[in-house]
Amino acid sequence: MQPMTLALIAEVVDGRLDQVPDPAAVVDGPLVVDSRRIVPGALFVAFAGEHVDGHDYAAAAVAAGAAGVLGSRPCGAPTVLVDDVMEALAKLTRWQSARMPGVTRIGVTGSSGKTSTKDLFAQTLSRAGATSATAGSQNNEIGVPLTVAACPPDTKFLILEMGARGAGHLTHLTDMVPLHVAVVLNVGAAHAGEFGSKEDTAKAKGELVASLAADGLAVLNADDPLVAPMAARTTARVLFFGRAEAAQIRATDVTLDPDGRAHFVLTTPAGQAPVALQLLGEHHVSNALAVAAVAHHIGMAPAEIAAALGDAIAATGSRMQRHDRPDGVTVIDDAYNANPDSTAAALRALAAMRGERRTVAVLGEMRELGAAAAAEHRAIGALAAELGTSVVVAIGDQDAAALAAGAENGGAETHLVPDRAAATSLLEKLLRPGDLVIVKASLSAGLQALVKDLVAA
Repeated sequence: MQPMTLALIAEVVDGRLDQVPDPAAVVDGPLVVDSRRIVPGALFVAFAGEHVDGHDYAAAAVAAGAAGVLGSRPCGAPTVLVDDVMEALAKLTRWQSARMPGVTRIGVTGSSGKTSTKDLFAQTLSRAGATSATAGSQNNEIGVPLTVAACPPDTKFLILEMGARGAGHLTHLTDMVPLHVAVVLNVGAAHAGEFGSKEDTAKAKGELVASLAADGLAVLNADDPLVAPMAARTTARVLFFGRAEAAQIRATDVTLDPDGRAHFVLTTPAGQAPVALQLLGEHHVSNALAVAAVAHHIGMAPAEIAAALGDAIAATGSRMQRHDRPDGVTVIDDAYNANPDSTAAALRALAAMRGERRTVAVLGEMRELGAAAAAEHRAIGALAAELGTSVVVAIGDQDAAALAAGAENGGAETHLVPDRAAATSLLEKLLRPGDLVIVKASLSAGLQALVKDLVAA
């Protein structure tokens, strides 16, 4: 983070110093919430969680090199004491982000595709200047401050993945870090149990756009009927992307090669260029267009944008990453997270890659769907069958049973198993040389470990 003395941090966050022998001691490392990741000069942020209290590790963090602690109670180490650590973290981030001259702050949200698009942004805009981006999927009220604090001083573009679990969350994040560019990818059924409906989700996602100043830029999906109307929520300039005629940044002549990678012609107000993505699945076309819109805005030429998009890879793990086994089985790891839209996209990608191969969809439960969970799982199972998936393996309890029922009713060979261990045992017997397998589930289902089992086999 930008160098600050402990005394200045206390002033900024309305805190007081406790057991600080030298108020002029400088914090010039990152913010750290895990004491095992301390580096010299870091500020250890001690949260009192339900199961773990960071204050218990504060002294060890300072011994490991932290310059101090941000906490809510004395902990035997140099500490900036505050009543509410989360509120103090927001104040500190607001102060830091206000002192980043020359940094274009770009926020990305959507029901699905945020992390993949953030990675595309990082790899594309880095050709125009030093770029810093959210690590992994750290997109909440803790992750955004960590990203801002880790931003190197030479950064020109800061890419912030921003998630929301309900109304007001994105307003809180953009209050901490006012944006120059707000990108909304889509609105789907993800977290329906928390938002209530797609319309409520759209209201929450639209907060990103509403936060913009008049000289900002809103980048909106013209193909999404709940995203395009967000243009009315801002006085900033609006740039649409998509396949619709109304989009200034468009994709035409979209095709998929035998490996499921999309090719298309990118059209911008500055001209056209052919794009050949390395990423698997047609759904990445929309993500690439969002990136192209911002790249066009900052002055990159169409050919330069196309080349950068074509060179980009899946940089964050368990997102449509391909593993080819010696026996000819191909495993597509998309196990980081799942919702109805992203799972449908994964199944379509599987179908596009099929060729003459047998396809196997290994699907765990999609979480946080509320009352719609059973219906959404049943619909995914039916879609898998409709797309011609050879075998569907559903893993879990009631929702997995609904998914299996949908697939079986559609005519797919279907297996329902309770957990990862049972799935591993089944797949050891089930898979044949040459099979094409995709693994998809919400993160809490733990199917990343299943992927490791399959790849190791």
